[in-house]
Amino acid sequence: MVLRLDLRFNSILGIEVNPYSEDLSHSTHLANPNPTRRPLLRRSLLIAGCSRLLCDKKMVAFGKYLQLPQQKSHKMKALILVGGFGTRLRPLTFTMPKPLVDFANKPMILHQIEALKAAGVTQVVLAINHQQPQVMLNFVKEYEKKLEIKITFSQETEPLGTAGPLALARDKLIDESGEPFFVLNSDVICEYPLLEMIEFHKASGAEASIMVTKVDDPSKYGVVVMEEDTSRVESFVEKPKHFVGNKINAGIYLLNPSVLDRIELRRTSIEKEIFPKIASEKKLYAMVLPGFWMDIGQPKDYITGQRMYLDSLRKKAPQELVTGDHTVGNVLADETAVIGEHCLIGPDVVIGPGCVIDSGVRLFGCTIMRGARIKTNACVSNSIVGWDSTVGRWARVVNISVLGKDVHVADAEVYSNGATIIEDQMSVKPEIVI
Repeated sequence: MVLRLDLRFNSILGIEVNPYSEDLSHSTHLANPNPTRRPLLRRSLLIAGCSRLLCDKKMVAFGKYLQLPQQKSHKMKALILVGGFGTRLRPLTFTMPKPLVDFANKPMILHQIEALKAAGVTQVVLAINHQQPQVMLNFVKEYEKKLEIKITFSQETEPLGTAGPLALARDKLIDESGEPFFVLNSDVICEYPLLEMIEFHKASGAEASIMVTKVDDPSKYGVVVMEEDTSRVESFVEKPKHFVGNKINAGIYLLNPSVLDRIELRRTSIEKEIFPKIASEKKLYAMVLPGFWMDIGQPKDYITGQRMYLDSLRKKAPQELVTGDHTVGNVLADETAVIGEHCLIGPDVVIGPGCVIDSGVRLFGCTIMRGARIKTNACVSNSIVGWDSTVGRWARVVNISVLGKDVHVADAEVYSNGATIIEDQMSVKPEIVI
């Protein structure tokens, strides 16, 4: 018996067949469709050897009669550059590797991994330096399981810059699929429009795509000069004295595997050596990043980035923010935090798990990390209080000051103007006021 079936019924029957082939080996269950293989034109299908077709209201699928193999879906990969030592975020990085320092109550790098997972990435490679602390291994074990994503290390034995780590991780990044892969700078916080970047990359036909962001003062950065109509990158100008554009590299890339053939296994800059060469061949394109962007690798920018992040959270997920008589503006507080009476919290404040905020405390533009305590009538503004630290009664920690882990500020002491304090030792700038 030969049954002729029009493909308009394929969604009812529960199967999908490659319209460009009569070979049933190209068929796939609809439970795992690949949109790029869906037919644009109605075609017919010849199915031979079926003795009967069971029809009812649901029209039972052919899977009972035909052994249809699952179509393999493309699996994207990503590499995150985490090889820096985090010197600009000391004293926090004396205790914790920079990628694991909390930002908005989760490790910095977790924001990126979650965004990559949401974009369809199934494997993330962490390009780390020769120091691989156990805490990084513990993080990987925990979040591989939670996020159901594979996380591996690529460890350099000597500094390789921003391109060398890609050459080192070559075998982890490429496979037979030929799919492009993401590269991210671990210091970057934004809204991560990675799905949009995939579409941009495919539509432009680029060998490499980079995200760029607009800045008010481009003279402090390396500017990306690009054609507005085509988004093709023409050149790069480092800290221009005259205006040539206001878009800078945002530290997020989508690269074809062929880019790896351009990189030698040595200390190399992808921004200064690899991208200019690709641009000269007219194969580099730039997507303008929507929304906010910040490199949070130093305290001042960390605090600014936090404000931007909370503004974005207000628009996208306001239910995650705290509201009440004691809060002003955007406040993110873990549900285990305890806040006393007559406090004024906000705007732009993050309070971590297990924190205790005593009565009469004033907080604004600051981060209070896990397990910290702010005692009665103390004030913390535009500063970071590290894990398990204490700020005494009537004390002040203000103006881009940073307390490391387990630091204890005595009652009525004042730390200001960029003070950085570590456990059992104080390291401050000359403007410190005590």
